[in-house]
Amino acid sequence: MIGKIYVISSGYDPEKGKHVNDPYLGPTPTLGACRPDIREKLQKGDHIFVVSGKVRNVNQVVLGGFEIAEKISAIEAYERFPQQRLSLLPNGQVTGNVIVTADGKQHELDHHDQFARRLKNYVIGQNPIALLTAEEVAAGRRETLEILREVFQKNGNSIREIIGRCSNLTEMQILELRALLDAVKKTAHRPQRKVLRRGLITAALVAG
Repeated sequence: MIGKIYVISSGYDPEKGKHVNDPYLGPTPTLGACRPDIREKLQKGDHIFVVSGKVRNVNQVVLGGFEIAEKISAIEAYERFPQQRLSLLPNGQVTGNVIVTADGKQHELDHHDQFARRLKNYVIGQNPIALLTAEEVAAGRRETLEILREVFQKNGNSIREIIGRCSNLTEMQILELRALLDAVKKTAHRPQRKVLRRGLITAALVAG
C-alpha cells in the first residue's frame, strides 16, 4: 500500500474559493479528470489525499483522502455516476468530474488538455476520511501545517515547503494521516482546545 498527497489548483477551496469538483469526497469518493499521472500510477488498495488550493490570506487544509477501490473508464463512469456528470451550479461554477458526453466526446464544460489521456483510470474510492462540515474544515485549517510536519517529519513553514505540489506516502504515513484527520473530526466542535501538538502524535493515533 502506497499513496499520494497533492495540492489542487490555486483558487480552489471549499469555502474561500472556487468549488472543488474533483476529487469528490462524498460517501463514494471519485477522482475523474485531474492528475492523470496519479491515477495512472496508483492501484487498488492505494490511497489518495488532497489539500485545498492556495487562496490569498487563507490557510490551506487537507480536505481528506480515500482508498482506491477500482479504476474504470470515463465512459463507464458516465453510466455509473450520472450525478458526477459535468453541470453548472446556480452560481455558475462547474461541478462534477465525468468529463465526457453520452457519445464519449469531451464535454463542453471541460477545458482540460490531454483529453484522451484523462479518459482512462477514473478512480472510485472507498473508506473515505474527509473534513466536510464548516467546523471540521475550520479545525483542519488550524492543524494542517502541524499535521503535515508530523507525517513528513519536516519543519517547513508552508505546505509547499513540506510536500511541494505532490508527495509520496508510505503505508505508515497513510495510517498516521488518517488517524490525525480522524482526530480533527472528533474534536472539531471543541474549538477552544487545540487538536494536535507536536509531541502528542502517539496520543492522537491511540485515540483514533
